[in-house]
Amino acid sequence: MSELPVAELDDPSSLGPVPVVAVVGRPNVGKSTLVNRIIGRRQAVVEDVPGVTRDRVPYDAQWNGRRFTVVDTGGWEPDAKDRAAAIAAQAEIAVQTADVVVFVVDVTVGATDVDEAAVRMLRRSHKPVILVANKADNQNLELEAVSLWSLGLGEPHTISALHGRGSGDLLDDILSNLPAPPPILEDGPRGPRRVALVGRPNVGKSSLLNRVSKEERAVVDSVAGTTVDPVDSLVEMDGDIWQFVDTAGLRKRVNQASGTEYYASLRTAGAVEAAEVAVVLLDAGEVISEQDQRVLTQVVEAGRALVIAFNKWDLVDADRRFYLDKEIDRELKRIPWAIRVNISAKTGRAVDKLAPAIRRALASWEQRIPTGALNQWLTELTQATPHPVRGGRAPRILFATQAGIAPPRFVLFTTGPLDAGYQRFVERKLREEFGFEGSPIEISVKPRKKTGPGGRGKAHG
Repeated sequence: MSELPVAELDDPSSLGPVPVVAVVGRPNVGKSTLVNRIIGRRQAVVEDVPGVTRDRVPYDAQWNGRRFTVVDTGGWEPDAKDRAAAIAAQAEIAVQTADVVVFVVDVTVGATDVDEAAVRMLRRSHKPVILVANKADNQNLELEAVSLWSLGLGEPHTISALHGRGSGDLLDDILSNLPAPPPILEDGPRGPRRVALVGRPNVGKSSLLNRVSKEERAVVDSVAGTTVDPVDSLVEMDGDIWQFVDTAGLRKRVNQASGTEYYASLRTAGAVEAAEVAVVLLDAGEVISEQDQRVLTQVVEAGRALVIAFNKWDLVDADRRFYLDKEIDRELKRIPWAIRVNISAKTGRAVDKLAPAIRRALASWEQRIPTGALNQWLTELTQATPHPVRGGRAPRILFATQAGIAPPRFVLFTTGPLDAGYQRFVERKLREEFGFEGSPIEISVKPRKKTGPGGRGKAHG
């Protein structure tokens, strides 16, 4: 068996290998789902039957500005026979070639004899091992993870790879265990920015792609649903090269679709997750629909920069504009930060405004606020508008830091849980002060961990 090649940084001026993280565990504990969560896209094959993953499969990953390779492995079992033995051997090679091992256990099942045998194998490797209690989809299941201390690998990380619960803390711990990788040069060459064109059927996605590329790149038909597979196109727009992906229209929820439409929906979802910014097309002449809302929600939940393009503006009269303004206030009130442009893909009206809007959204998506400036602003904000008193006490925000970009992620260290309304207030004021136009932002709260009844502790990450 050939050894797993260690991925190198794309930047030729960087020195040394990228660190390797192996994800191992017995069959069907959610390893591939976790790998997809780590790399931020649906690439590893996931199916609810054991044995789908057979080989060591490496993927490029990045978190908080650090690159590493994550290796998906097949299910490990002791005393395996035939094909299962080969799969287990591949997993063991992945452990030997890794810098850090993520050992995944199903919290709904608990520690099994196979898990305990795997721990013995992992100890022989002398590699740092992070214990993950997967499928902790709610707080009750998180409590079940206490029993996994018996494996002797320290505190289990309770996560839901499927829903993303706890994945950020896990990635932070993975980074803290990795050897220092080569620095990423911010000024180094980068490829074309990836733009997903998304929207419900027949809003003009293919027409817009043809307009910006100045040629017939995609089939245009008045019949909804002409595009099924995402179509990648490199186009020049406003002096830059962009990688556009024209996707199938999302008609139904993925779990309600069937056949070709089901797979088209999955591929479209994958295109959104692989993109950096999504241009969501809405038909300006029609009422903002539930389908439109679902597309917007998918982009926001994927954490991508967002530009909303109201297409077919050439067909909008004064009456429709009046009602559209009211619809925007009502239907898009949860994403007032989205950048909006009014265009006509058919006539070319205002299509030149699209590239500047995408650039603004991407700049916000990658914006980083210095810690000093962030905390100075936050101190002034909380002094002017403190948290409401609840039960005779008011939690205080002790400190804040920006944990990452793309999208911007902030962590508030507090003396106690914050009201959801106050957290929304902080986000609104953060946007007013620092912008973030066109980008979702994530704010998490870390209440101070108390050492005992009445004791004072420190904020924990």
